[in-house]
Amino acid sequence: MTITDEDCLAETLAFNEQFETAAASRPVRGRAPDAALLALLRRNRLAGDTPPVRLPQGRDRTVADGVKVRTFVPDQVDGVYLHIHGGGWAFGSADGQDERLWRLAVQARLAVVSVEYRLAPEHPFPAGPDDCEAAARWLVDHATTEFGTGRLLIGGESAGAHLSVLTLLRLRDRHGITGAFRAAHLLFGPYDLSMTPSQRLFGSRRLLSNTDALRGSYGLFTPGMGPEERRDPEVSPLFADLAGLPPARIVVGSEDPLLDDSLFLAQRWRAAGAPVQLGVVAGAMHGFTLFPLTVTERELRRERDFLATA
Repeated sequence: MTITDEDCLAETLAFNEQFETAAASRPVRGRAPDAALLALLRRNRLAGDTPPVRLPQGRDRTVADGVKVRTFVPDQVDGVYLHIHGGGWAFGSADGQDERLWRLAVQARLAVVSVEYRLAPEHPFPAGPDDCEAAARWLVDHATTEFGTGRLLIGGESAGAHLSVLTLLRLRDRHGITGAFRAAHLLFGPYDLSMTPSQRLFGSRRLLSNTDALRGSYGLFTPGMGPEERRDPEVSPLFADLAGLPPARIVVGSEDPLLDDSLFLAQRWRAAGAPVQLGVVAGAMHGFTLFPLTVTERELRRERDFLATA
């Protein structure tokens, strides 16, 4: 484990404090909102205050099994990155971060394919994982024809990191596909939906996510399941056999309730035989890459370098 960005700790912690103060007037994430509030949160994608910018470089299309994706294709393409967005399986969208994905596409010379998977509570587990699996299988079969390269990468943030791991496991277990994806980039994901110690002990601090918000999100995504059922490896990849998975870069902030998830997953990933880079960003809260921080720019640069060279 590498603790990064300790030189930015004062700035990062100050932002956390400002965010927590402002969050007191915002809707509580994880609780089942009424229809109007749910529509507002989804329009603003990751529960920000305004809708995100849609760039003309993004192209919406439909691929296998009717799954929608949004693609960003730069002039030079050396690989294809299957991106899975976050948002607690209930918010977020493939067009929620066009600016970031287009910049990644250009700088890392990647065609980026972002999955518009179905969201809970209307479409609970396994709908989202099914859509991500279908998109991944489509890329395995068609990436070379569509984008001129079979070099595939996968990753995402928060719920998207969780879905990325499930997708790799489904490819292996359901279709016998290993090695198609060269690397996985996993940002602050939940990998144990029965709740790791850091999730249970984080408490009520309003740092984008906390104990109650996580518990509520799991209720929306896996309604009717208790902790034991959520330990099923098909739901919580921390309990899966991780053999045959590609090299990974796993990142989390030290002030994230999902800290243990990344620490534990990295240990199990490495024990299963694949190389792992584990980074813990000093003072960073859950979802920190959404915000204009020094650590955000550094992390996005590290992500780009990892994906460009994997």
